[in-house]
Amino acid sequence: MWGRLWGFLYDRYFRFWLKWVLRLLTGKCELQRVLGGAAAGARRTLSVISAFLVKSFAVLRNAVHVEEAEVEKCVRDVMKEKRIEQRDTGFKANLHISLLQISGYKKLYLNVENLRKVPYDSENEEHEEQLIELWNLLMPHENLKARISKQWCDIGFQGDDPKTDFRGMGLLGLVNLVYFSKHYTHEARQILSRSNHPKLGYSYAIVGINLTEMAYSLLKNGALKSHLYNMVAGLPQMEHFHQFYCYLVYEFDKFWFEEEPESIMHFNQYREKFHEKVKGLLLDCNVILTLQN
Repeated sequence: MWGRLWGFLYDRYFRFWLKWVLRLLTGKCELQRVLGGAAAGARRTLSVISAFLVKSFAVLRNAVHVEEAEVEKCVRDVMKEKRIEQRDTGFKANLHISLLQISGYKKLYLNVENLRKVPYDSENEEHEEQLIELWNLLMPHENLKARISKQWCDIGFQGDDPKTDFRGMGLLGLVNLVYFSKHYTHEARQILSRSNHPKLGYSYAIVGINLTEMAYSLLKNGALKSHLYNMVAGLPQMEHFHQFYCYLVYEFDKFWFEEEPESIMHFNQYREKFHEKVKGLLLDCNVILTLQN
């Protein structure tokens, strides 16, 4: 009760006077203090979002919804609204980066979503080439005898035609698998080998597609903001989403063998436990989750 009362009084009365006093003492508005005081990355950009959302000025509230092409104009409008001198190049540069990160996150989600919506098409030559590339990356010493083959089970697909396993995540699932196998070939082959463990084994490709869904859902609900804002001083790209996926694949394999599940029948239980672990890590404002780290 007292906590809610204090929160109400602070938002309604004390916050205004505190900001007024700080402006008198420092000669800077709240945005200048945020952009000048916080280190580059998630802490600064998230503070900018919070500061904008409580503002009564439309130009400030709308800044968090700005598109990439409008960022430069938006920065000028904000500086004009807050009467900040154009010669304050530090403020201008920092605000520009934060707004790029905000708009870039939204754009990245749309790009990922669009790729997810593309169904795997066995009549599409590019799709088929990526699928064969996946096989060659993972099984360089074994030729694929036919496009429809039980051999696909050797890399963790459910049946003799992998296209049916991409239904949930569409082409995104395949692109993720290929990216990991191409950029971390040694690790991918090592994990594939471990996935064939007689007791603790799991279906490599199916689990990989499942982890695509995890990465996608974390991006969609905003949980990847701190990670991406810390990782990229500007526009997050598809490359950065793929890198996070690689982290998930590598860490899940470690997690699975450390937990030693009784059988693959308990996959959903351990998958959710791993999901909660990752979500907990992403709550840290300083977080960066990449394979290199």
